[in-house]
Amino acid sequence: MVIRTCVGCRQRAEKSTLVRVVAGRSATGVTVEPDPDGTRPGRGAHLHPAERCLQLALDRRAFVRALRLEGSPDTDALTDWVRNQAQRRA
Repeated sequence: MVIRTCVGCRQRAEKSTLVRVVAGRSATGVTVEPDPDGTRPGRGAHLHPAERCLQLALDRRAFVRALRLEGSPDTDALTDWVRNQAQRRA
């Protein structure tokens, strides 16, 4: 059993219950994207796939620190993914 900490709520949980998040690049700059398979290279952070945890992470600028980014990354792809997951569970 592998334990990770959610960058949003800061609670420890099994890795299988969290989604890995990585930094990516786009034409407009740096993005924060989900890596549900956990196969993308580079530094990653973990997040519960819940809007509450996402909002906490955004408010705390947790992705900037955890992924060692500068500036304000685009989190639209991650936000859309988390909302899709919430709709699937509902």
